[in-house]
Amino acid sequence: MIPKIITGKGSTRRLIAYLFGKGDANEHVDPHLVASWNDFAPDPGRSPHRNPKEVEKQLYTQLDQPVAMLGRRAPQTTVWHCPVRAAPEDPILSDAQWAEIARRIVAAAGIAPAGDTEACRWVAVRHADDHIHIAATLVRQDGRRPKRDYDIRAVQREARQIEIDYRLRRLKPGDGTAAKRPTSKEHFKAKRQGQDATAREILRMRVRRAVAAAADEAQFFSLLEATGVDVRLKLAPSGDALGCNFALPGNVNEEGDPVWFAGSTLAPDLSQPKIRESLATTSPEPATIQPGNPWHQATAATKRIPHHLTKGDQQTAQGQLVALGTTLDLLPVMAPTVARAELEQAAAAFERATRSRIAADLDSTRALRRSIQTIWRERPQDSDRTGLTMLLDAALTAVAFALHWHRTRQHAQQEAAAEQALLHLQTAYAQTAEPVLVGLASRAPGPQTKRRFAHHLQDLVPDHAERILNDPAWDALATVLAEAEAAGHNAATVLGQALHQRALDDARSPARALTWRIRRLGERHVPGPWAQAARAHSAMQRPSVPVHPTAAIGQPPQGSPTRRR
Repeated sequence: MIPKIITGKGSTRRLIAYLFGKGDANEHVDPHLVASWNDFAPDPGRSPHRNPKEVEKQLYTQLDQPVAMLGRRAPQTTVWHCPVRAAPEDPILSDAQWAEIARRIVAAAGIAPAGDTEACRWVAVRHADDHIHIAATLVRQDGRRPKRDYDIRAVQREARQIEIDYRLRRLKPGDGTAAKRPTSKEHFKAKRQGQDATAREILRMRVRRAVAAAADEAQFFSLLEATGVDVRLKLAPSGDALGCNFALPGNVNEEGDPVWFAGSTLAPDLSQPKIRESLATTSPEPATIQPGNPWHQATAATKRIPHHLTKGDQQTAQGQLVALGTTLDLLPVMAPTVARAELEQAAAAFERATRSRIAADLDSTRALRRSIQTIWRERPQDSDRTGLTMLLDAALTAVAFALHWHRTRQHAQQEAAAEQALLHLQTAYAQTAEPVLVGLASRAPGPQTKRRFAHHLQDLVPDHAERILNDPAWDALATVLAEAEAAGHNAATVLGQALHQRALDDARSPARALTWRIRRLGERHVPGPWAQAARAHSAMQRPSVPVHPTAAIGQPPQGSPTRRR
């Protein structure tokens, strides 16, 4: 159940007229009162023998009477409006049930505490099965103002209890860092225009993607212009930009003017200061990325995210979640058409998991941010999609660790968002990986070479060898081992390095997991003969110590999440 508090100035006349009108899209069906401050307020929806407009006037006049009595001493904010909406899967509540819910909401907000006969005047109007609107004035009948400190939090707490009492869908408690939801009016407008998403949601996605792709502020504004976003800057007397407003061409109000959204109303991290802070992590001055394959660099940086989440401080971990969200924002642009929709949904879901009350330290995210931008800008060769698939594989693990990180800190909304993103990401990964694996398997080496590789597996990881050899991705693994060997690597050495990177116990397809690791290792620079000789000499000098078979593949960190791939 979602309550949303909106305050305003002046009389309740316009609000009452809207609540008892047809609605912007004729969506108001049978509007009528279900409850009021005195239980016998005039009801324009249940007065068939009277002019509805006259009854509306009578209703808002009675509501506004305590405000009118104060005259010039009335507060500036006088109207309190709270829509309360049930989830689509909730049972349809009766008028009596909605009336009780309305009384609990106004009591929790301090508008009308139970038993207070001098409290504010209010009404609850129902014009659909799934929601009501509560309209109140912010002057008590004794002329004082209501005590409604922290009414938003109080109403949300009461809504969570109402969900339990009425056996409704239970929403996750938030921490105040969620982006604002589109209003009902915005949803109806999008529906009239034949759009699947509201202007607010479209702008949020486009602005986030521009932040992810831009190297500086000038490029950020250029990208917005290129994607059809109008920008209006709020300038200080000095000419410096203090804030940004965004609009979609053609999205206008009743007067024909563009509907502008401040960045902070799209999402808390899209205000002008937050955007500048984010862009500072990709500015070219302190460059740290060395020339190389950006797909491998992005994959390596993404693979380090679980370590930061389990071993780093909270600020660094939060920064890594921001960078992971940035990566997911740009992946749909670089993905094949078949996986694009799922990746867009994964990015939209994970957006909520990128923010919490913990301040983000972005210094450690430069490598990932810049490598992703390089991929987006230069489109390096990835003809068989192995680069994208390796990155998706690493992102799956990172999102699973993000889910666990939020869960241990009781970030309920962020945990749910990460879980939802993981489902979409798994689907996108399967859509991308299967064609790649089929292509690799078609180039599998001969039986003799495969038997040699199988012996390496049995020597290095006997507990997992049979499972890997029976894995459908075994032929693809054999192909990348053969390619690494053809490039000058020692197949057993590369295989051992891949096995040490992370345990295979939680992998649905161990051969597939090893395929991406070896592909990345195999494309690295091959050690020269002097380096190989030095490494062999070092190994000979190392004392022989008995090792348990599972030690060859490493052990998962204590308490680490498992994820299926």
